[in-house]
Amino acid sequence: MAQSTISERDRLRYFLDEQRAAVLAIIEGLDESQLRRPVFPSGWTPIGLVLHLAGAEAQWFQRVALGTEPEVTWDDGIDDPPYDPAAPFTTEHSSAVVIDHYRRQCAISNEVLRTVELDAALVGEHGLDWPDEPITDLRWVCLHMLEETARHAGHLDAARELLDGATGRGPR
Repeated sequence: MAQSTISERDRLRYFLDEQRAAVLAIIEGLDESQLRRPVFPSGWTPIGLVLHLAGAEAQWFQRVALGTEPEVTWDDGIDDPPYDPAAPFTTEHSSAVVIDHYRRQCAISNEVLRTVELDAALVGEHGLDWPDEPITDLRWVCLHMLEETARHAGHLDAARELLDGATGRGPR
């Protein structure tokens, strides 16, 4: 059997990028009103969920892995309200601005993944009380973000079907 020349880092990035692409493919073609329409009782919107994913990328790869303040700039003059874990995922930013922000955060995350060793200890604090979870290194961050992105891609897939009946969108 031939030995694979694909590194663990490259495999993790590949699967992360595939899930990120699925998120964007699922919402592609929805108009602004559809992207802002909650379809589930909890009240989250598709574009609000994309903003949540951008925040998760920034939180885990920048704040937790590197111990730095995330690079977040908005050029539309709208500030985000303080994070409220009980609030549904919504946003006042335009969908185009949120999608661009998500892409930038993913690019920053990929740069962290490219330059930091998978076994590198996390420099920042995550602030979670998960006593049975070994939150220790960049590998864990990658796997968590793969799980988080795939989970929310599934949510978006269900929302898309309820919004316009489209199914099976995305590369996977």
